[in-house]
Amino acid sequence: MPVSDKKVAIVTGASAGIGKSIVRTFLADGWTVYGLARRVPQMQDILSEGAKVIGVDLTDDAATTAAVQQILDAEGRIDALINNAGYGSHGPVELVPTDEARRQFEVNVFAVTRLSQLVIPAMRSTGRGTIVNIGSIAGRMWMPFGGWYHATKYSLECLSDAMRLELAPFGIRVVLVQPGAIATEWGGIAVNNLLANSRGTPYEKPASAFSSVLSGEGMAVGPHRVAAVVRRAVNSRHPCRRYATPFHAKAIIFMHWLLPTAVWDFALRLMLRR
Repeated sequence: MPVSDKKVAIVTGASAGIGKSIVRTFLADGWTVYGLARRVPQMQDILSEGAKVIGVDLTDDAATTAAVQQILDAEGRIDALINNAGYGSHGPVELVPTDEARRQFEVNVFAVTRLSQLVIPAMRSTGRGTIVNIGSIAGRMWMPFGGWYHATKYSLECLSDAMRLELAPFGIRVVLVQPGAIATEWGGIAVNNLLANSRGTPYEKPASAFSSVLSGEGMAVGPHRVAAVVRRAVNSRHPCRRYATPFHAKAIIFMHWLLPTAVWDFALRLMLRR
């Protein structure tokens, strides 16, 4: 098995937004970068820029296993895994179909842990590596109509903590990044799901009022801000356990910690009355 002279990174969700920005950041640093996503046509631009792309549905275990083996056969090493793929299917807990809720966990939680399981042996054999899980401030607080999504990100918080302690003795670092509002297609998809899941139901009016909050109007920043944090974490000798970005994400997490639950709930109820 050949061993690449360049560091090798895997970035999931590489067809858009944060994932594509991370791919470009690591390419600029001279890494060999593999972008993984279902939508191969949307990765043609990063392919032309030097990335290697693999079309894979991360909920398909056989396809995911084959993708990792393909990378190891070609490069002989994996230095960084950026678990970025994920989505939000918002709506009232009562009305989001169970199959859809289950799919959110499959993509946002189980696909992350399965891909990590597949790369850990290679990292352990070299005594080094970094796994970066892209979580969300949603894993540190709650908002209405996002119950299932928040549940997946809370789960990722716990799993990242457990993995960090389990893998540290083998030289593998585990970092959690907690983005706030980022200007990507995620917000539009989440809003569309929210409106579709609440249309014609008793939740329609408050869901419509809450949609502007969910889209991050007035706060969203470019995905390059998250990519810069990921770069810092991977290149640091002693990375932080968590990185919240941008500043409003840190502020929201702090305010949620500071405020009594009753005050937090009151503020959210006011948002529903817009």
